[in-house]
Amino acid sequence: MLETGGSHHETPLALAASMTTVAPAAAPFVASFWSSWDAAVRECGDRPFLVFEADGGAVSDLSYTAMDRLVARVAGGLRARGVGSGDAVHLVLANSVAFVAVWLACAGLGAWSVPSDPRATPAELAVHIRRTRPRVGVCSRLRLGDYDDAIVLSAVQVDRISVDESDVSLDSLAGPTYHPSDPGGDARMAVMFTSGTTSAPKGVEVTQANYFFAGEVMAASAGLTRFDRQFVVLPLFHANAQYYSFASAIAVGASVALMGSFSASRFVEQARRHGATHASLFAAPIRMILARTPSGTAPLELRHAWFAQNLSSDQYRAISELLGCRPRQLYGMTETAPAVLVNPPVGSDPTTIGRPALGCRVRVVDTDGMPVKPGQEGAIQVGGHPGSTLFAGYLDDPETTAAALVRDEGNNGLVWLDTGDRALVDGRGFHTFAGRRSDVLKVAGENVSVVEVEHVLGEHPAVGDVAVVGAPDDVRDEVPVAFVVVVDDRSEADHDAMEAELRRWADAQLSPSKRPRAYHFVDELPRTSVGKIRKFLLTAPPTPSVAGVPETTTEPDERTET
Repeated sequence: MLETGGSHHETPLALAASMTTVAPAAAPFVASFWSSWDAAVRECGDRPFLVFEADGGAVSDLSYTAMDRLVARVAGGLRARGVGSGDAVHLVLANSVAFVAVWLACAGLGAWSVPSDPRATPAELAVHIRRTRPRVGVCSRLRLGDYDDAIVLSAVQVDRISVDESDVSLDSLAGPTYHPSDPGGDARMAVMFTSGTTSAPKGVEVTQANYFFAGEVMAASAGLTRFDRQFVVLPLFHANAQYYSFASAIAVGASVALMGSFSASRFVEQARRHGATHASLFAAPIRMILARTPSGTAPLELRHAWFAQNLSSDQYRAISELLGCRPRQLYGMTETAPAVLVNPPVGSDPTTIGRPALGCRVRVVDTDGMPVKPGQEGAIQVGGHPGSTLFAGYLDDPETTAAALVRDEGNNGLVWLDTGDRALVDGRGFHTFAGRRSDVLKVAGENVSVVEVEHVLGEHPAVGDVAVVGAPDDVRDEVPVAFVVVVDDRSEADHDAMEAELRRWADAQLSPSKRPRAYHFVDELPRTSVGKIRKFLLTAPPTPSVAGVPETTTEPDERTET
């Protein structure tokens, strides 16, 4: 069992190394996230914690001690409104000091936050309110009307507070100073709704121990120290900013530079001005940064950067030069807490999602649940203990929870999370992402990974962004169809000529079953707030077969999913 004292914050790498030796006899991680915050305040009180730049340009600085005092005032305000252990607080805020303060205050009170996209519609917010029944809702004054509409639609009584997201005094949230106590690692700390890229969002229950585990693993994986500064432009309502940036910073007493919103054109200038050493990004924001940053811009001097989702080789080379370090690709989910696959500091392979992080268990299995051989594709499963090293479950959905968590009989509580994602593993232990199960098309009985097709098309110099989906076909059952965003200097290109060019490109690199049957040119792809493509919004009409018979009669490989 891990101790919760403060000294472990000095050596995250040593702590994480010890995680790999813990026997799977029982859930080893019972420390709470609040204990991590409390230790950081005691040991690093005078050191900077949060630098916040509002959208208007105003910059505020708070030390760990100053933030803790603000959290105590906000905790008192929430407590005065009836929030206590086990209660929910709905957060509908952009990146702000208010978000961070309420998030931490909930952790200390033993309450749990429900962060929602501040751009969500009243109908979407009403679903979150109805499913979590929060005692208090905190929203932006700019969205007050929409939030009140959401409350009405939900038919749930909510004590609503509106705040100015640029305000750092938080008088509207504050009450008599209340010093929270440790609620314990088992306490629920958040319910985060998944992005819903392929299906309706699920409410992921996350505990105090989950946040503690995420912070320790991510700090160790990034080599983060108390002298570093995380640069956060991704939205705080999403797991990435909470797990990879804030939780890891608190785990070692580091600081965070939080931007009110993401600006591709100002990213480099802001990161430089605030002395950033670490960052976490998705592929879509990276492409925007590259497009909006003038050529000749002096590079940053980051020590480390995470990235997720595919980049072309040219994009990876360009962002490495701009950031001053080679970004390391990773893989994780809201359900896994930390990223469970990461590229190593030395010898990383940016085309892969890496190897298991210290203290994390990952396996790739076939349809019989047996580990695949090197080079074979299978399902990614993550081993752990619900509520400590894996999420606790899906909110009020025991059937979906049971389907996702496969018990490892005889292994003292260890379970395997079926991620729904697929990968190949090479002889070095590096995993190459092969898409979600829904990203595998059946073309005349042959498995086709849309991730592979997207990668090939994305390497074409005229393609700025691409998504491939399946479309019904008269003979082949379904075929790949590409939705393409061309780069700015080709935006006026003749689409017929562009399609012919892309077909030649695909013909040279893809077997016939993998070649898109149609190309649709669009101005942009529908995405979630963190850049994930919402493929269910991409629809294409049935694509008639080019010929009257299938191109292949190959039977599906029995070792891959059907």
